[in-house]
Amino acid sequence: MSKAPLTSIESLMVPEVMEALRISRSKVYDLIRSRQLESFTVGRSRRIAADSLRTFMSERIEEAA
Repeated sequence: MSKAPLTSIESLMVPEVMEALRISRSKVYDLIRSRQLESFTVGRSRRIAADSLRTFMSERIEEAA
């Protein structure tokens, strides 16, 4: 799988979010369940919009400041 810049990807799979945030699969699903990270499904596969990930990260950076 080639690594494309986040700005050129429309949606991410859970393993890609795990890698981007350096967190476990269960933590990604915890963030989704708690609605901190917005997601949608395609068939049985969970997807996260790249914009949702950017928003999540921006909010965490603002909280830390």
